[in-house]
Amino acid sequence: MVEATTKVDSDTDLEWIQVKKTFGEIGELPETTKEKMIRKMKENPLVPIGCLATAGALTFGLYSFRKGDRRMSQVMMRTRILAQGFTVLALIGGVAFSYSKK
Repeated sequence: MVEATTKVDSDTDLEWIQVKKTFGEIGELPETTKEKMIRKMKENPLVPIGCLATAGALTFGLYSFRKGDRRMSQVMMRTRILAQGFTVLALIGGVAFSYSKK
């Protein structure tokens, strides 16, 4: 009878190391959505400020439009456009800053 020898592949021996690198340390919990949002807001605080300014201008502009105050409605819609531009620039600046940091 011929004995079958099993050859142990070095890649399969170290497979658990790759899994550990992929999933992190044992016991380390993944980041929740709330934690990720808070971390992102701390990394680039201008984006949430721009979003709030955009939402505020839009809300007040729609309220003014509903009241019939066309002048204030137009001013707030133009303010909304400026706030959106600020938000986009803050987003681009934050991405550029994070890439330069790495």
